[in-house]
Amino acid sequence: MYLICSISQNMKIRIKDNFVRYRLTQSEVKQFCETGKVMAHTQFPGGDLCYQLVQNDQIDNLSASFENGNITLMVPLHLANNWHKNELVGFQHELKLPDGTILHLLLEKDFVCLDNTMEDQSDNYPNPKLQS
Repeated sequence: MYLICSISQNMKIRIKDNFVRYRLTQSEVKQFCETGKVMAHTQFPGGDLCYQLVQNDQIDNLSASFENGNITLMVPLHLANNWHKNELVGFQHELKLPDGTILHLLLEKDFVCLDNTMEDQSDNYPNPKLQS
Protein backbone atom coordinates (compact mmCIF):
# COMPACT_ATOMS: atom_id res chain seq x y z
CA MET A 1 0.00 0.00 0.00
CA TYR A 2 1.28 3.47 -0.91
CA LEU A 3 0.48 6.69 0.92
CA ILE A 4 0.87 9.74 -1.28
CA CYS A 5 0.11 13.12 0.26
CA SER A 6 0.16 16.70 -0.87
CA ILE A 7 -1.70 19.88 0.04
CA SER A 8 -1.43 23.57 -0.83
CA GLN A 9 2.17 23.12 -1.82
CA ASN A 10 3.09 20.27 -4.13
CA MET A 11 5.54 18.49 -1.83
CA LYS A 12 4.86 14.79 -2.00
CA ILE A 13 5.70 11.95 0.30
CA ARG A 14 5.52 8.30 -0.66
CA ILE A 15 5.72 5.58 1.93
CA LYS A 16 5.98 1.87 1.15
CA ASP A 17 7.05 -0.44 3.93
CA ASN A 18 10.43 0.91 5.13
CA PHE A 19 10.97 3.27 2.22
CA VAL A 20 10.17 7.01 2.54
CA ARG A 21 10.52 9.29 -0.47
CA TYR A 22 10.02 13.07 -0.52
CA ARG A 23 9.70 14.97 -3.82
CA LEU A 24 9.84 18.77 -4.00
CA THR A 25 9.01 21.28 -6.72
CA GLN A 26 11.39 24.05 -7.76
CA SER A 27 9.85 26.65 -5.42
CA GLU A 28 9.85 24.21 -2.49
CA VAL A 29 13.52 23.37 -2.99
CA LYS A 30 14.28 27.10 -3.07
CA GLN A 31 12.18 27.71 0.07
CA PHE A 32 13.91 24.81 1.84
CA CYS A 33 17.37 26.12 0.97
CA GLU A 34 16.54 29.68 1.98
CA THR A 35 14.47 29.06 5.14
CA GLY A 36 15.64 25.62 6.28
CA LYS A 37 12.17 24.12 6.33
CA VAL A 38 9.23 22.99 4.19
CA MET A 39 6.11 21.41 5.63
CA ALA A 40 2.73 20.05 4.58
CA HIS A 41 -0.07 17.99 6.06
CA THR A 42 -2.92 15.70 5.13
CA GLN A 43 -6.17 15.88 7.07
CA PHE A 44 -7.93 12.73 8.27
CA PRO A 45 -11.12 12.46 10.33
CA GLY A 46 -9.11 11.47 13.43
CA GLY A 47 -6.30 14.01 13.03
CA ASP A 48 -3.62 15.27 10.68
CA LEU A 49 -0.57 13.54 9.27
CA CYS A 50 2.14 16.21 9.09
CA TYR A 51 5.35 15.84 7.15
CA GLN A 52 8.24 18.21 6.95
CA LEU A 53 11.75 18.64 5.72
CA VAL A 54 14.21 20.49 7.96
CA GLN A 55 17.88 21.39 7.78
CA ASN A 56 20.02 20.14 10.65
CA ASP A 57 23.66 21.09 11.27
CA GLN A 58 24.14 18.30 13.85
CA ILE A 59 23.94 15.32 11.46
CA ASP A 60 26.06 13.92 8.62
CA ASN A 61 23.40 11.95 6.71
CA LEU A 62 19.67 12.08 6.09
CA SER A 63 17.75 11.14 9.21
CA ALA A 64 14.09 10.82 10.12
CA SER A 65 11.74 10.83 13.07
CA PHE A 66 8.07 10.15 13.70
CA GLU A 67 6.40 11.77 16.70
CA ASN A 68 2.77 12.72 17.38
CA GLY A 69 1.66 12.16 13.78
CA ASN A 70 4.59 14.16 12.39
CA ILE A 71 7.15 12.69 9.98
CA THR A 72 10.32 14.79 9.89
CA LEU A 73 13.07 14.23 7.35
CA MET A 74 16.25 15.96 8.51
CA VAL A 75 18.87 17.03 5.97
CA PRO A 76 22.47 17.86 6.87
CA LEU A 77 23.28 21.50 6.30
CA HIS A 78 26.22 20.63 4.01
CA LEU A 79 23.82 18.80 1.64
CA ALA A 80 21.13 21.49 1.73
CA ASN A 81 23.49 24.36 0.89
CA ASN A 82 22.83 25.61 -2.65
CA TRP A 83 20.77 22.56 -3.61
CA HIS A 84 18.39 24.91 -5.43
CA LYS A 85 21.29 26.27 -7.50
CA ASN A 86 22.88 23.01 -8.62
CA GLU A 87 22.02 20.05 -10.84
CA LEU A 88 22.05 17.47 -8.03
CA VAL A 89 18.75 15.56 -8.16
CA GLY A 90 18.67 14.47 -4.54
CA PHE A 91 20.02 12.53 -1.61
CA GLN A 92 19.50 9.09 -0.11
CA HIS A 93 20.50 7.25 3.02
CA GLU A 94 19.81 3.94 4.69
CA LEU A 95 19.05 4.56 8.35
CA LYS A 96 19.61 1.59 10.63
CA LEU A 97 16.86 1.35 13.24
CA PRO A 98 17.39 0.09 16.82
CA ASP A 99 15.96 -3.35 15.96
CA GLY A 100 18.41 -3.72 13.04
CA THR A 101 15.95 -3.06 10.21
CA ILE A 102 16.74 -0.42 7.62
CA LEU A 103 14.65 2.67 6.84
CA HIS A 104 15.42 3.86 3.30
CA LEU A 105 15.26 7.64 2.93
CA LEU A 106 15.15 9.46 -0.39
CA LEU A 107 14.82 13.19 -1.05
CA GLU A 108 14.66 14.42 -4.62
CA LYS A 109 13.58 17.17 -6.95
CA ASP A 110 10.22 16.49 -8.61
CA PHE A 111 10.41 16.19 -12.41
CA VAL A 112 7.62 16.60 -14.93
CA CYS A 113 6.00 13.20 -15.51
CA LEU A 114 6.55 11.41 -18.81
CA ASP A 115 2.95 10.19 -18.97
CA ASN A 116 -0.23 12.24 -18.99
CA THR A 117 -1.40 13.29 -15.57
CA MET A 118 -4.08 15.62 -14.26
CA GLU A 119 -1.67 16.95 -11.63
CA ASP A 120 -0.38 20.53 -11.92
CA GLN A 121 3.28 20.18 -12.87
CA SER A 122 4.00 23.81 -13.74
CA ASP A 123 6.53 24.13 -10.89
CA ASN A 124 8.21 20.77 -11.43
CA TYR A 125 11.74 20.50 -12.80
CA PRO A 126 12.07 19.80 -16.52
CA ASN A 127 12.40 16.08 -17.11
CA PRO A 128 15.84 15.31 -18.57
CA LYS A 129 14.27 12.53 -20.66
CA LEU A 130 12.12 15.15 -22.42
CA GLN A 131 15.09 17.40 -23.26
CA SER A 132 16.07 17.43 -26.94
